[in-house]
Amino acid sequence: MSKEVRLSVRPLVEYVYRSGSIDNRFRSSSSMTDGTIAHQKIQKTYAESDQREVYLKTQIEFKGLSFVVDGRCDGLLKNGDEITIDEIKSTRGDLSDITEETNPVHWAQAKFYAYMYARDHELEKMKVQLTYVHVETEEKKQFTEDYTYSELERYIMSVVEKFEPFARMLLGNKEKRNNSIKELDFPFDDYRAGQRKFAGAVYKSIADKKDLFANAPTGTGKTVSTIFPTVKAIGEGHLERFFYLTAKTITRTAAEETLALMKDKGLHMSSVTITAKDKVCFKEKTICQKDYCEFADRYYDRVNDGIMDILANETLMDRTTIEKYARKHKLCPFEFSLDVAYTSDMIIGDYNYIFDPRISLKRFVDEQRKRTVLLVDEAHNLVDRARGMFSAELFKSPYLQLKRAFKTENKGVFETAKAINDHLLLLKKQCGDTRQVELEEFPDDLLGLLEAFVTEAEKELLEQKESEAQEQLLETYFNAKNFVRISELYDERYVTYLEYGKSEVYIKMLCLDPSHLLQQFGKGYRSKVYFSATLSPLPYFKDMLGAEEEDYSISIPSPFAKENADVFIQPLSTRYRDRDRSVAPILTMLKNLVETRPGNYLFFFPSYAYMQMVYEQFEEEDWGYDAIVQNSGMAEEEREEFLAQFEAGKDTTLIGFAVMGGIFSEGVDLKGDRLNGVVVVGVGLPQLNFERNIIKEYFNKNEKVGYDYAYVFPGINKVLQAGGRLIRTEEDYGTIVLVDDRFLTPKYQKLLPPEWMDYKVIR
Repeated sequence: MSKEVRLSVRPLVEYVYRSGSIDNRFRSSSSMTDGTIAHQKIQKTYAESDQREVYLKTQIEFKGLSFVVDGRCDGLLKNGDEITIDEIKSTRGDLSDITEETNPVHWAQAKFYAYMYARDHELEKMKVQLTYVHVETEEKKQFTEDYTYSELERYIMSVVEKFEPFARMLLGNKEKRNNSIKELDFPFDDYRAGQRKFAGAVYKSIADKKDLFANAPTGTGKTVSTIFPTVKAIGEGHLERFFYLTAKTITRTAAEETLALMKDKGLHMSSVTITAKDKVCFKEKTICQKDYCEFADRYYDRVNDGIMDILANETLMDRTTIEKYARKHKLCPFEFSLDVAYTSDMIIGDYNYIFDPRISLKRFVDEQRKRTVLLVDEAHNLVDRARGMFSAELFKSPYLQLKRAFKTENKGVFETAKAINDHLLLLKKQCGDTRQVELEEFPDDLLGLLEAFVTEAEKELLEQKESEAQEQLLETYFNAKNFVRISELYDERYVTYLEYGKSEVYIKMLCLDPSHLLQQFGKGYRSKVYFSATLSPLPYFKDMLGAEEEDYSISIPSPFAKENADVFIQPLSTRYRDRDRSVAPILTMLKNLVETRPGNYLFFFPSYAYMQMVYEQFEEEDWGYDAIVQNSGMAEEEREEFLAQFEAGKDTTLIGFAVMGGIFSEGVDLKGDRLNGVVVVGVGLPQLNFERNIIKEYFNKNEKVGYDYAYVFPGINKVLQAGGRLIRTEEDYGTIVLVDDRFLTPKYQKLLPPEWMDYKVIR
């Protein structure tokens, strides 16, 4: 029995015939939409007997493999007994530059469709037509060829022959993968408390095609508890691949380490980590043009060899491995990682590759999504990240600068930039003395002006000039384009608000509730697993992440005994008005704490200003303890230096002053005596501001407790994250102090984890 290879026409012919360089010079980002419109205009000229968007499918046997190939041809034209396949391609370039030999991929697509149709209908001959259409002038250029069925068959078999080694290698890897999964045992000797239950819930969700929302505290072993059952589900044929999505490098590393551990236990499965382009680029500047970058020059002539090489020799393709093979084959490491991702079983990367409307991986078509699972780590971060991805903002000042820069350079850019600048000034005047105001209506007039600016900016940018003004124009163009794009998502879950100062006007389309859009962008995937050590309170996160009624949820108890941590509550007011008065009692508590329980401590504060206030007073006291302080905007090396000072077994006490919700309150693993205590000052409430208050009012109107949604729940999550730095293993012991009188109120008592409830009050 032949082994089956399923794929679409386009990726098959692109693999065989793609060539040339990566050349990301400015191109109109509306070209995709324009291309679709151009296609539709050509199709509207078809005769009544002609058909458009015709689905075709065939099965080709070759060297013991069965290739099941499908796709949609743009046009099927009938003229008596004569049948023509029409393949339409849109362009902004000069049609006179296009010849019959310009793009073999286009001919290959069209000839494949002709073969498929002729075979289905037992036709002896077919016509193949390439129609190139200019998106602006609508001018057409056509090439037509006649083929016999046997000519088409010979051509198709030659294409399949070139693709066969790659297909055979993928099938071989898949066979090894499936066999290894059958033999794979859980990679540890025993399951931790709650771990088997969690892993079982993940597997059941995938098998039942449901989403899962899991609160799994530190120590549960979240990474292996999600990856292991997902891998097993691949072996059972439920899916083909999965994404492991996260916001932080440290959790990506944990996923890579888990897979490496399973590889040591016999797993043969490919994974690729996608690292952001600016981090992985080999050049000083990320200019993806053949005349600047040798890794972009002739990229497509070399990439197939690179893919074959890496897939034949590697399974765990992390950043270092991708860079090694990219250098070996002289390939752009970022584009290479994307190309490898489309063949991999596991893809590790940031949330934005799935959920961000600007940069999601669009090559994964609906059919592939059905056999793909999303594992979303640290899912508590996704609410604010999604709100940011689905919102858009504009400042007036860039348009004023462009108006000045292009006054004599480009009339179109000058006039459209001036119109936007003037319109924002008009909105400012309408607000009167109110410097922050929610607009009553969606700014349709502004959108029209932005669309006009985008059109004029595109014309200027296509000329590829180099100057500071051009750089500013490019940046402002992308910002305007994003504003227009986000406006297409705008509905009752959005508001638009305006802020202004002396010389600046700022307008923002704010996504208040990202749940609907997270649902939309996650649509079609077999299953999504949202998990975190602090997905709490669970009903809030289910609501904000777009849970359906039939979705599953699970809360795993902490695997650590409550005796591992001594919990204290110091009932002070840390509210803004009382902060000056709170400094002395906080320092008294600190002194008593480190004298009776020496060791290393992290003190978390709700803001830099509050932290600085306490730290300065601490320095004046000069008690002889070592102290280090988090600064805003710390580089990765500074962050590592900060954490490296937390050493086990030191005679002296070290106190680290840090900010809640910052770089040290998540993803930091200071095991054993590297950390002996955590003090959390305040209930973590986000700063009271105009935007948060709009969010609050929106949820109040929607019959939720708006203050909790905007302030309390995001705040307590920061508290839980900070406190979670302390107990990382079963052998860890230490002290947690919660400083705020609100921790003793019924509202907050309900939000604290059970293992913190055996607390003592510091009077």
